[in-house]
Amino acid sequence: MSNTRVDIYTKFACGFCVRAKHLLSSKGVEFNELDVTMGGPNRDEMLRRAPMARTVPQIFIGDVYVGGSDELVALEREGKLDALLTEG
Repeated sequence: MSNTRVDIYTKFACGFCVRAKHLLSSKGVEFNELDVTMGGPNRDEMLRRAPMARTVPQIFIGDVYVGGSDELVALEREGKLDALLTEG
């Protein structure tokens, strides 16, 4: 479905991360999963992109910062997610 790059920062055993990944997968969206469980460069990158982020998942669709799982689900509920995924 998507030609737009989707990045999702996750941690091991995160239920909200599983929820977000499931929604994206159910729409046929390929995404780049970046694990921040142990910190490191992926976490540093996440904080550069979303300086106020303190939880996971943190989701980016193209250059758009979506936020977390709740925000992703809200976009889907409002009928706005497909358009965002096909932009770019």
